[in-house]
Amino acid sequence: MATVLYITAHPLDHQASYSLTVGKAFIEAYCEVNPADEVVHLDLYRENVPPFDADVLRGWEKLRSGSSFDQLTDAEKSKVDRLGVIVDQFVTADKYVYVSPMWNFSIPPVLKAYTDATSIPGKTFKYTKEGPVGLLPDKKALHIQASGSVYSEGPLAQLEMGYSYLNKVLQFYGVKSIESIFVEGTALTDQALSVKEKAIAYAKEVAKHF
Repeated sequence: MATVLYITAHPLDHQASYSLTVGKAFIEAYCEVNPADEVVHLDLYRENVPPFDADVLRGWEKLRSGSSFDQLTDAEKSKVDRLGVIVDQFVTADKYVYVSPMWNFSIPPVLKAYTDATSIPGKTFKYTKEGPVGLLPDKKALHIQASGSVYSEGPLAQLEMGYSYLNKVLQFYGVKSIESIFVEGTALTDQALSVKEKAIAYAKEVAKHF
């Protein structure tokens, strides 16, 4: 049995979101093929993902300097503890499915915060004399991204910083199997319906082998 983190980063529901519509089709198809697997849905707009603020940085520095957890302030304890829970959950999972829209060529802020929370030395990567080494080589990942125009290829490809960012982060973690589903051209009214239908069909196919 595998544990799948279904990580969504859209404030609306699937009826109003192309990325969530395709994500829903994928995860339903995946569950049909893998009924014994555990799927954990992380709606990042409902999850508590502390940003790296002064409390977090000071708390970590105190711990590195030898202070005990009990010596942290209440705010430091709360945020540092929560970040530990997030990264531990991430590390123990087997597969990751990220679902997000492209906003301003990149990912929503909540997904960036979650990525920061999972980028912890000693958990997802480590530093060595030869450079950083990823610690998650046996994991699998998929990113479903929706965008108004086409960014995976063509003249706008150089502006795409959503999937390319997540891809680089996951490679940094050592993840070798990374797939993508682009739901592109959703702002083109004459193509939006066919784009969604094709992406749903493709997502169901990917679910068979993911």
